[in-house]
Formats: sequence, C-alpha cells, structure tokens
Amino acid sequence: MSRIEKRFESLGKSGRKGLIPFITAGDPVTDITVPLMHAMVDAGADLIELGIPFSDPMADGPVIQKANQRALAHGTSLHDVLDMVKQFRRKDATTPVIFMGYLNPVEAMGYDEFVEAAQQAGIDGLLVVDLPPEEAGELNELLYQRDIDPVYLLSPTTTPQRMEIVSLEARGFVYYVSIRGVTGSAELDYDEIQQSINEIRQHTRLPVGVGFGINSPERAVKIGQHADAVVIGSAIVKMMENYNGDKQRVINAVSGFLHSVRDALDAISKS
Repeated sequence: MSRIEKRFESLGKSGRKGLIPFITAGDPVTDITVPLMHAMVDAGADLIELGIPFSDPMADGPVIQKANQRALAHGTSLHDVLDMVKQFRRKDATTPVIFMGYLNPVEAMGYDEFVEAAQQAGIDGLLVVDLPPEEAGELNELLYQRDIDPVYLLSPTTTPQRMEIVSLEARGFVYYVSIRGVTGSAELDYDEIQQSINEIRQHTRLPVGVGFGINSPERAVKIGQHADAVVIGSAIVKMMENYNGDKQRVINAVSGFLHSVRDALDAISKS
C-alpha cells in the first residue's frame, strides 16, 4: 500500500477531508522549497503536490506560469527537484508527495532512470498532465512496480467512457478539475462539481480530490462537502509573487492561509 493510499485510508477513518497544497519547486528561490513543504505539513497539509518547473505549462494559468518562469530563471532542474524531496524525507517519512508536471522532462531523463530516482527520493505519486492513460502503459508499469501512484485529471467534459479508462490506470486518487479552464480561474459551479463527483464515484472507488479555482476557506468547505480532498495551488503560489521571495514572509503567509483552510475543513467532520 502506497503512502497516498495509507493517508486517504486514515482520513476516511477519521472522517476528515484531505488538504493538498501545490507549489512549484524552486519558486521563487531554490532554498525555500523544503522549509515551505515542512511548514505546510505543520499547517495541516495531508499531501503535497510539487510542481516540476517546465517552460510550457499548458494546463496552468498566469500565476503558476510565472512560478515556472521564476524557478527556471535560476536553473531549477528535475534533478534539483528530486534532491529537494530527498531533503524533505530526512525529517518527514510519512507525508505523501506527488510530482505534477509535463512529459518532456521525464522523457528526457528516461522512464527507467526517472522512476528509479523518484522512488529513491521518496515520491509517492506522479501526475503527468500531457500523458493520456492510453499512452501511459510503459511508464505506469514501472510506477506500479515501485508503489508510485499514477494520478489522472478528470474534468467537467470527461465522458463516462474516459472515466472508465482512467479508473483502470489510476492509483492513489483521481483529481477532478473543477472548471473549464486553466489553474487560477475564478468561477466555480458547485452543483456541477457535485454531480461530476457523484458520476466519478460510479466508475472508481478511489478518493476524489478537487482542484482549480479554490482560493479561500469558504470555497474549500463547499468543495469538501462532496470531495475527499481539496487541492489549492494558485492562491498559494500568488503569495510567492506578492512577497517577492521574502522567505519568512512567504512561509508565514502560506502557513496562516493553510491553517484557516484546515480549520474550516475540520469543521465539516465535526458538524
């Protein structure tokens, strides 16, 4: 059983909702990533989604695009990101870490080398935005062998047939994109989200995490009433930009925000 499965099993038994913050590794400076990961766990994060910097992040809006540019500007590589996770694991052996990124850096390293390095670093899940399940068989087999969970995106336009395909390949949890757009978009249709989650549950027993457009405790609560976890990215990454790389101010701001979301989500389980 992977760390992701164990974490969701624990959340389910306690009736709590998962909180999954996203940051881009190496943004805005390399040496903030590991301390920020620990701070997010201390603030209530259950899993961490760590973005691999890439030059053409097609699924991301302007906020995370800029984060990728900042990380790449000082040379953050895939090897650097793997080293960051190794450092994180020296103090935290239990919090699941999910890599989110695009296929090019993985292919450039080579599937075998990448998966071996990911296992050695302590990666628990991999979400490759531009690798559809129909083309992921070779990579997924390597991931399965090392208890690394392939995570897939589902969206408001995903057909039942495609949900079935994803359910056969996915492990850990499935990630429902709550909007028809890129990360950071503003509007959420909560009725549609609820209906989509209900439909997804007809195709898989995996937990359902929901992300895109969740930027406040209030939105997190509305999503958490139906999902197993909420994923928050742009709202956090924006703080990197706002505080211009001031490490302590960033950590304080992100911690305070996640504490407020954690408290709001925990109120659901108590109600």
